Amino acid sequence: MTPDIMVSVAADVDVLVARQKARALAATLHFSPSELTLIATAISEIARNILLYAGRGEIVLRIVEQLRRRGIIVIARDQGPGIADTEQAMVDGYSTSGGLGLGLPGAKRLMDEFEVVSAPDRGTTITMIKWES
Repeated sequence: MTPDIMVSVAADVDVLVARQKARALAATLHFSPSELTLIATAISEIARNILLYAGRGEIVLRIVEQLRRRGIIVIARDQGPGIADTEQAMVDGYSTSGGLGLGLPGAKRLMDEFEVVSAPDRGTTITMIKWES
């Protein structure tokens, strides 16, 4: 079993590092080039949200095996202000920063599993999984 890969997210360059490390780890599985791009894009969206809303956080990457299938799990955590209404935040077009409001719902569409756990003043944890086809 491969060890977890942890990427601290505190600057724009860290978004790129997280993308590259996830892509390299996922490439050890049987993902197509287009699936590798989907994974990297989802990570970019989530990492940018960490910077925008919390200022800093971390992304943990690992290979996961479950019921004869393998994939990559991405856990993004921060200790920021949290999301007041996670259901609303998952609606396309909703944004508290004036952006397009596609980050969270877009990342969810790109991955196979997606969970947000957040509470005001307690931070946010997003867990995403992409399974091999």
